[in-house]
Amino acid sequence: MKNRLLYGLLIGVASWAGAEMYRPEYSTAGFFQTDATVREAINFNVGWRFLKGDTNGAEAIDFDDTGWAVVNLPDGMELLPLSASGGANYQGPAWYRKHFSVDQELADRKVMIHFEGIMGKSKIWLNGKLLREHVGGYFPAHLDVTDYLHVGGENVLAVRADNSNDADYPPGKPQETLDFTYFGGIYRDVWLLTHNNVYVTHPLGVDQVAGGGVFVHYEEVSEKSARVLVDIDVANEGAERNVSVVVELKNRQGEQAASSSFDLVLPPESSNQSSHVLTVENPKLWEPDHPHLYNLFVTVKTSAGEVLDSFRKRIGIRTIELRGREGFFLNGKQYSEPLLGANRHQDFAHIGHALPNNLHWRDALKLRQLGMRVIRSAHYIQDPAFMDACDELGLFMVTAIPGWQFWNEKPIFEERMVQDIRKLVRLERNRPSVLLWETIPNETHFPDSFAIRSTEATKEEYPYPGCYTATDAREHRSKAQQYFDVLYADDTVWKHKDKSVFKREWGDFVDNWVDHNSVSRVAKQWGERPQIQQAMHYFKEEWTEADRTVEWPSLTKVFGASKALIGATLWHSFDHQRGYHPDPFWGGIMDAYRQPKFSYYLFKSLLPVEGLEEVPMVEAKPFVYIAHLMTPFSPSDVVIFTNCEEVKLTLFGKVVGVKKATNPTSPVPRVPVVFEDVFEYVDARNKNRKGYGKIDQPFVEGALMKAEGLIGGEIVSEHTRWPVGRKRRLVLKVDHSGLQPLADGSDITPVVAYLMDAGGAVKRLSDEIVRFKVEGEGTLIGGADNGMNPQKMLWGEAVALVRSGVEPGRITVRAEVLKEGINLPDSAEIAFETTASKQPLWYAELPKIEGKKNVVAVDESADLKRLRDELRKTQKQLQEYRINEVGRQQQDFIQ
Repeated sequence: MKNRLLYGLLIGVASWAGAEMYRPEYSTAGFFQTDATVREAINFNVGWRFLKGDTNGAEAIDFDDTGWAVVNLPDGMELLPLSASGGANYQGPAWYRKHFSVDQELADRKVMIHFEGIMGKSKIWLNGKLLREHVGGYFPAHLDVTDYLHVGGENVLAVRADNSNDADYPPGKPQETLDFTYFGGIYRDVWLLTHNNVYVTHPLGVDQVAGGGVFVHYEEVSEKSARVLVDIDVANEGAERNVSVVVELKNRQGEQAASSSFDLVLPPESSNQSSHVLTVENPKLWEPDHPHLYNLFVTVKTSAGEVLDSFRKRIGIRTIELRGREGFFLNGKQYSEPLLGANRHQDFAHIGHALPNNLHWRDALKLRQLGMRVIRSAHYIQDPAFMDACDELGLFMVTAIPGWQFWNEKPIFEERMVQDIRKLVRLERNRPSVLLWETIPNETHFPDSFAIRSTEATKEEYPYPGCYTATDAREHRSKAQQYFDVLYADDTVWKHKDKSVFKREWGDFVDNWVDHNSVSRVAKQWGERPQIQQAMHYFKEEWTEADRTVEWPSLTKVFGASKALIGATLWHSFDHQRGYHPDPFWGGIMDAYRQPKFSYYLFKSLLPVEGLEEVPMVEAKPFVYIAHLMTPFSPSDVVIFTNCEEVKLTLFGKVVGVKKATNPTSPVPRVPVVFEDVFEYVDARNKNRKGYGKIDQPFVEGALMKAEGLIGGEIVSEHTRWPVGRKRRLVLKVDHSGLQPLADGSDITPVVAYLMDAGGAVKRLSDEIVRFKVEGEGTLIGGADNGMNPQKMLWGEAVALVRSGVEPGRITVRAEVLKEGINLPDSAEIAFETTASKQPLWYAELPKIEGKKNVVAVDESADLKRLRDELRKTQKQLQEYRINEVGRQQQDFIQ
């Protein structure tokens, strides 16, 4: 079946229209719920009162917060413009207060509150009682609040969050000298958990080396069998109990693969560990292109069969071995090529770090859809939703502690960094996606004593094979390479030739570290030529210096390395904000809204054409993409990206030629296909003679550029472009990537507006201002003060961010140009559905929205609106006739 890409988007009026939406699973405080009557996770994100700034006494239960705003979490304290680097974000204290009542049914239950992330230093009170002073913005705070609840009455949970600079905890570096941005607030999910007083602990709720919660590792793994070893920590906060801990392992079809039962005696106010060995016959092994996950069901019950605790975890059976110059071995087999991927900072346009789960998952999906197989965490632990996606999509992770180019000699700083290492391993140790542990601060001069403590702590927390630590190979930062398993370098480090290497960052190419000019850093709106240059730089960059060839890290250098290089991650996947420079980092292959640049298609050319059937939402199929717009300013060379074997180019009805997408002199599996010096705008101008009576003519047949992708000599994909015509209409796309939007009060769905001609080509060379409106079960985020609405189009695009409400239903988005005019483009409208959250929402109030479920108040009736639209349509039809007449007169006059 041939894949046709008409002009380059195929965005459609409704993305994924008619297709079944995918609904990812999200873990809650590290587990998946199985029986809410035994252990329940309640969404605690909705309805927090918020104050940006400081005040006295706000921890008190009777504090008057009626004048505060009401927000839903995740919340980043503010909305920022698209360019918000150089310290544009707020740093300082902020307060959150949540009012809630507790029914008597929880009187005999344990109640925990789990904060996934509060930026900076925070203090947490319940009903005026200080429960925790939490230091560090990237790790969870897991709190037992049982003894402080007012059961049967009103409760107030108060949080003071402060993202001010503080050198005494990691990362430690002041934001104004930092290459990323702290942002702020309670920017990740909050869960209220209930269970019995005999329960499996949380690894951060107890301080046990290589203990707490559930710990899974593997032995004797092959395609014939595997031993799965499971340790489970069970706590008892009541009288002595005799219990059985039952473990069942099931595949994705629900078929049991193995089971085990272990009897425990639990004295009063104690904990004990059960250990299980499961033998799985013919296991489905986890690997990037076959990321099979098993469900591990854990049940704690009495001898009489009463269930005291139950939940589910997801695991992937696999082994990894790094054998130096022999290469990377996965499940006992040598991996055939380096793992290719990118770094990932978590901030998103306007909302900073406060991404809901679907946006995190969508980030991982967009990268996996390019064929990437590894992500490096930059430079902190990632959100659980992103990690869940990596497990499910087959993305290896280089997971990291917080840190960047900073060391504090105070003992407290090193102690907190070692604590972060232990937290990191305890949280992520069961994930099949974890490849390397980066347990040192990035690009930092640290002492040998810390290097020793870092590796010792990691190995203590993960005392089994398959635990690999990584550090920089460059000795001017540290000479501690001997203590680590993997070195960050381009290829073999001969001083440590037995160690594997990983390229942690490649692609950036600045002139100096003050100005930061670079061919790799391209804002999408700068246009076609800069985007092509960025893509070609990422493919290969070399120059001659003092009679020698210098090769910069690129795809060419990565694929040309020895097997000692197990993988490499581009710097960077997405454009993002920075603290120490006024410019955002524009080196992403996607912009801050996650919309693609030309370099996106360079990476997609490495996507296989088949074989990814077991990877959710990722389709391996042939594609071809013309990175050329046929404008008056377009280059003479035509660059095409494809994963096919060959490309046939036809221009203005004549075949230009056929070229291979491989090159015997290049180690990269697919190379950019360049047809040199074939485009002259005067030819396009002369061929693009559109009849003036045809204002809605899609394109002129004689002015087309067509690329056809060939495999085995057969055409399997094609892409057609033409000189973009008169801007005719706006078109909207819901950029959910096929993920089901959720009605949880937190989810955010981007909706992209494109300016198009009559044939559906995007008018990139345009700067219209677009106004969005939202109706139904959602609200529009932002306004004029942060450049979100109205919004100036960049490269023919504008993006609305739509937050779901708490009621499932339809959300309708409308876009129109800011100023009405008879010759201006038509408006657009699109709708999508949200579905109910799987977890119950616990809230007493909702954010106030101006207008009834509308961000922009509607001041006219439906009938009046319909009549106005019909009148405008009639006027435009009449005007099109007039325009055609003007065109005919001009043509007659000129001829």
